[in-house]
Amino acid sequence: MMDVDGVILAAGYSSRANAFKMELEINNKAILQRCIEALYDNCDNIIVVSGYKHEKINRLVENYTKAKVVYNDEFHKGMFSSIKKGIQNVKASKFLLTPGDYPLINKNIVEKLLCEEKEIVIPSFNRRGGHPVLLSRNLIREILDEPDDSNLKKYLSKKQCSYLNIDDEGILLDVDTMEDYENVKYIIKK
Repeated sequence: MMDVDGVILAAGYSSRANAFKMELEINNKAILQRCIEALYDNCDNIIVVSGYKHEKINRLVENYTKAKVVYNDEFHKGMFSSIKKGIQNVKASKFLLTPGDYPLINKNIVEKLLCEEKEIVIPSFNRRGGHPVLLSRNLIREILDEPDDSNLKKYLSKKQCSYLNIDDEGILLDVDTMEDYENVKYIIKK
């Protein structure tokens, strides 16, 4: 038993992308599926938080037996509401948390993070924090008690975080726009 869960946030509107970014494909895999697969081998369970386009998220996740979709009926309130919804379903002693639009995170990054024995481990590239973030289960109550207008960055700023240098720019590269999408596809081809 690995005793690690994954929480992937996939509830947003994709408003800046002019397309539903979770289903945009890179090498015949949807961005969300690439994110699931990055965590899959090292997690007992993967909680995918949906909201907008819930049915499409269900279809993208259906072939992953460890993954379950949890619907956030308050997704319109923003990402922090999805974090709160997702972490309520964590059963393991640690969990990896990432937005679902980070198609370049991979198994090697996850394995490096899991070697760390700290309460909060943030992967870092060129002194910039990225995803996924590794958190201890004992932080869940504190995060749930944060005000709804807070966010993960504000919460983490109050905590002692350990940064792990990862020589992989993929921890920083999310897909918010079609330009980001083209950039990620270009990086993969290199």
